[in-house]
Amino acid sequence: MSAAVQKANAAAAALEYVSDGMTVGLGSGSTAEVFVQLLGEQVRDGLNIIGVPTSEQTAKLAKDSGITLKPIDHVDRIQVTVDGADEVDGRFQLVKGGGGCLLREKIIAHASDLLVVIVDETKLKAQLGAFPLPVEVDPFAFTITAKKIYDALRASGIAHADVNLRRRGDGLEPFLTDGGHYILDCSCGAIPDAPALADRLLRIPGVVEHGLFIGLARVVIVGEDHGARVMEL
Repeated sequence: MSAAVQKANAAAAALEYVSDGMTVGLGSGSTAEVFVQLLGEQVRDGLNIIGVPTSEQTAKLAKDSGITLKPIDHVDRIQVTVDGADEVDGRFQLVKGGGGCLLREKIIAHASDLLVVIVDETKLKAQLGAFPLPVEVDPFAFTITAKKIYDALRASGIAHADVNLRRRGDGLEPFLTDGGHYILDCSCGAIPDAPALADRLLRIPGVVEHGLFIGLARVVIVGEDHGARVMEL
């Protein structure tokens, strides 16, 4: 069966965590987009919710799906956020940011009562690090920031670290996040201690945020070929 089927099954299972009257954080990425579309179907059938999008792309999709949106500054509570991930380990530690929305995703996840992560089976990992770790940085002096990030990776036990500026599809101009920042993709291979690396990265001037989501997810829904497996901490 395809990953698309597993993503759809995970997204459908996440609807069980949404009920009438909730404010719902809407994640970004391919699996989260399926959830937004399914949620839109329920809204059209009478479900009353407010959505808080984590990206401009998600906001457009949600509007097109008929979901009423509010910016995070205009809500006093987010009961649940449903989002995807690039990697998930057995401790529900995540790597996120493959789509370039990690800062807003983390702000909204941290502001939520519950973070539900939806993934297909390929995203489950015994150890984080196979997927390049995105780090969002200020464009000013980003080459100096990149060197500091490399040093932090090496100090965290990553022997073959590499740091690369993410570029747009044309390969010429730097990719810009919704907030106007650059992203440095860090090839790690394996991350021995994700919390320690997270702490080191945030100490670097120029680092806006990193894609390690530690201690945020409490529910992980893994889409399978014929349904979904729900895991809770």
